[in-house]
Amino acid sequence: MTPWTLVVDVGIISALLLLGKLARAKLRFLQKLFIPPSLLAGFTALIFGPGWLGWLPLSGNMGAYASILIALVFSVLPLTSERAHGQGGAKVGRMWAYSQGGMLFQWALGGFLGCLLLSKIWGVDASTGLAMPAGYCGGHGTAAAIGDAFSKYGIEDMRTLAMTAATVGIIASVIIGMWMINRAARKGDAMYLGKFSDLPEELRSGVLPKERYKSMGMATFSAISLDSLTYNFGMIALITLCGYGISKGIEHIWPSLMLPVFSCAFLAGIAVNWLLKRSRADEHLSKPILGHLSGVFTDYLVAFGVASIKMNIVVRYIVPLTVLLTVGLFCTLWYVFFVGRRIHQTAWFEKSVFTWGWFTGTMAMGIALLRISDPDSKSGCLDDYAYAYLYIAPVEIALVTFAPLLFVQGWGLVFSICCAVAGAALMVFARAKGWFKKK
Repeated sequence: MTPWTLVVDVGIISALLLLGKLARAKLRFLQKLFIPPSLLAGFTALIFGPGWLGWLPLSGNMGAYASILIALVFSVLPLTSERAHGQGGAKVGRMWAYSQGGMLFQWALGGFLGCLLLSKIWGVDASTGLAMPAGYCGGHGTAAAIGDAFSKYGIEDMRTLAMTAATVGIIASVIIGMWMINRAARKGDAMYLGKFSDLPEELRSGVLPKERYKSMGMATFSAISLDSLTYNFGMIALITLCGYGISKGIEHIWPSLMLPVFSCAFLAGIAVNWLLKRSRADEHLSKPILGHLSGVFTDYLVAFGVASIKMNIVVRYIVPLTVLLTVGLFCTLWYVFFVGRRIHQTAWFEKSVFTWGWFTGTMAMGIALLRISDPDSKSGCLDDYAYAYLYIAPVEIALVTFAPLLFVQGWGLVFSICCAVAGAALMVFARAKGWFKKK
């Protein structure tokens, strides 16, 4: 590999991203499916790249790019997160218990299926079951993270399996989500239901009209000294470097504990953010710019992640993978709408369909489904979720960080039991708080 290999890979994926954006803006059926351009770019690279037809001169480094990009994404999180100050009360509490419990149950289900079914019948590694929660609830970012973590232990197939699960999840989130919205309209469960044709053009095509153009961030430095974008990107790169150094240092001191770079970068980001606040240097950071940089990393992460899927591995695992993903979809569907109906006091369907979108696809999928079922944002779903996620994120990072270590050490079943018990405890806590209501 040479530096020009990176230029060629990024250039090809960038061209495919632009073509995907053009297709999303012009083709009606892609708009109705809410397929993001990054996923279209990834599919195109997968089909025409070295993994299939071999027409595009992409290198074999896509998986490595995804590992670096997820570390950059996690480096941004501590710089943009804000502490909740008690807003929302019981509404946020319900969303937190509901979302956190569903996440834990999904990881428990994947672990149980891997340990008790897939490994026993098809002889695959028990960790295969984790591809489902990593891809569904976590999306392509978590799929890249857990693939990178398992690769450190010599389990290279996990990246492809998790990326496949994330891709299947995005498609299923839209198809089943739209079916649930139509069903809710017939049964009268939806309170604010809109139509696809009523959605604003920028949501359907992804192109803002001129009157809706907005600034992408705030400049805090004079360009004659240091460009503000350089400062913000440099801070992210510094945190990522610190995370890489921490990961390698731990691996050198304790070889059996190989923490992934993304989780170490998150910890480094917390420390750097604290230092910036203490020195008031955080005033020069622009959260809008940081958010846009995170979006750039995520777009390329999805494209490179899908392009890195190895079809020979998918074919080899096709039967156990199909069983895993199908059971995961049905169980997630049951939890999201059965528990959602009972725990949310208001707008239960709108909050449930949003959760379905991000439990199986991405946050963007959840927002897209929410905008159809709640076009005027009357449910307050996103506000509740924004505060609840501040408490959900550390648990998600811990799951992705320690699950590979525990499964490799033979503690996979114990890990699954702990997740199930923690999820059940959350449901008991929610009931004790009076957050559940009778049907």
